[in-house]
Amino acid sequence: MVKEIDVKEFDELLKGEKPVVCDFYATWCGPCKMLAPVMDTVSEQFGAKAEFVKCDVDKNPELAARYGIMSIPFVAVFDKGEQKAKTLGYMSKSEAEKFLSENL
Repeated sequence: MVKEIDVKEFDELLKGEKPVVCDFYATWCGPCKMLAPVMDTVSEQFGAKAEFVKCDVDKNPELAARYGIMSIPFVAVFDKGEQKAKTLGYMSKSEAEKFLSENL
């Protein structure tokens, strides 16, 4: 299961040793709603390799601004505090698995 976090929790996670996969979304976004169960599934598969979280850009606009997020869903991989990879838009389970396999 992907944990909902705010900017403070996000910044704390980035300080950790484990990579962070963050799904930036909004409650009104249709593709975001479609992506949520995909992220839940792949978080179980890849959970040993990374922390999986989600962040509502409407509740945390400073994070959206920090990473220049203009469209959602926006999934990013962070390692050692730096954004390592990103993808924009809905992903199928196989596309998400490929993205994570290449970037974790």
